[in-house]
Amino acid sequence: MATAHGSAELMDFDEVFETYEPVLGFEVHVELSTKTKMFSAAPNEFGSAPNTNIAPVDLGLPGSLPTVNETAVRYSISLGLALGCQIAKSSRFARKNYFYPDLGKNYQISQFDEPIAFEGSVEVELEDGTTVTVPIERAHMEEDAGKLTHMGGSTGRIQGAEYSLVDYNRAGVPLVEIVTKPIYGAEKRAPEIAKAYVATIRDIVRSLGISEARMERGNLRCDANVSLRPRSKAGEEPAPLGTRTETKNVNSLRSVERAVRYEIQRQAAILAKGGTITQETRHWHEDTGTTSAGRPKSDADDYRYFPEPDLLPVVPSAELINELRAALPESPAIFRRRLQADYGFTDSEFRDILNANILVEMEETVKAGASPAQARKWWLGEILRIANAQGVEPGTLVTPFNVSELIALVESGQLTDRLARQVLEGVVAGEGSPDEVVKARGLAVVSDDTALIAAIDTALESQPDVLAKIRDGKVQAAGAVIGAVMKAMKGQADAARVRELVLERSSKL
Repeated sequence: MATAHGSAELMDFDEVFETYEPVLGFEVHVELSTKTKMFSAAPNEFGSAPNTNIAPVDLGLPGSLPTVNETAVRYSISLGLALGCQIAKSSRFARKNYFYPDLGKNYQISQFDEPIAFEGSVEVELEDGTTVTVPIERAHMEEDAGKLTHMGGSTGRIQGAEYSLVDYNRAGVPLVEIVTKPIYGAEKRAPEIAKAYVATIRDIVRSLGISEARMERGNLRCDANVSLRPRSKAGEEPAPLGTRTETKNVNSLRSVERAVRYEIQRQAAILAKGGTITQETRHWHEDTGTTSAGRPKSDADDYRYFPEPDLLPVVPSAELINELRAALPESPAIFRRRLQADYGFTDSEFRDILNANILVEMEETVKAGASPAQARKWWLGEILRIANAQGVEPGTLVTPFNVSELIALVESGQLTDRLARQVLEGVVAGEGSPDEVVKARGLAVVSDDTALIAAIDTALESQPDVLAKIRDGKVQAAGAVIGAVMKAMKGQADAARVRELVLERSSKL
């Protein structure tokens, strides 16, 4: 049964698997957090004014020659080792040629047939604890392209734009591209596996300290390859692989999951009607949850790869590889089990953290001084609520350090939970740190008993019947007075302290 969705028809997701088997593949690009670029001394910084972090090499100016960033090579080897890969005794850079409006020299320095790392695998844990092994074909070094901003159109895309601006700040930023082998047997869990795999890569590179891996900034980008092949009957040889599409630069874990699901349903609907799948790149549209055609997908021959003549092969010593191997952190699976034990969370409590993709943020919040229980409360509570409302990842809204600051203000009595939620809203809105928002908005708890007593006396005098009940020992009647005082103080009072003072003042009035 097919249903309309946007401009394409989709087959019911469960129905797909009666006839077809999905085959997945992923290309994840990781921007490395080096101080300078891959082949020049230009700064590698996010958020600078356009075209300020540039050098002659980044612009492809005549006579400029590249030099390899040693730190980027070390980071790339560490990542290869963490992916269980073999490290090449000698690897070579190559020129990848096609029209790049955002690379001045019109080719990308990458690696082709001699990557730095190859033949690995990653253990990926799904939401129910199931483990899936994803085979890694290669991890190779390359440089990033610049950024195009299309002006004058309504969508921000090149279609309908009047002109485009080029920012070369990102051109030449060090990248590692991780390419999987085909992933078979995913079946209905294909979208979940896609999300979990990218999350695992994110966790690995963060634990290595080689990338911030912030998908909303493009530090980590995923190209998701999806194809379908007819389901084989028992005893039959598997059918040949179907034609794949490559959905480019998906920039959130949730979107990776949605994009894979959409492509499975879209391709199945086409095949069921006797159509054919075009091998092409596709663009993911977050607003509509759909993909659209990009350009026909090129094969390696179309890029006219040839060895980069201006760079020598990279030949890491055995001593360097052993040094980097010895420095590897624990794997994401071991890391998760250790944190759960350290924090004392039940399986279900910890699963909520994993499902919300806030484990790294949780750890950093606790490291900054918050208790695990409070960190979990705020990340899974108010922060996740705001993130869901805005359709973004929780970690993009606020830093772990700011969350720990907020928790400290609550625990010291300077903020109530109600006030803290208002402070959080200010932090998310970009008004500054929690301390700065408290001062700017005047949200601190009133700790001056004089002001509280004045408000309490006013409330008691205006409610003589309540005062009489409290004097007769009916202390639950104090709730009405406490509510009136909290309203008068605009919520900026400690309710427990107000209660103490209400009972104290009742005997004196």
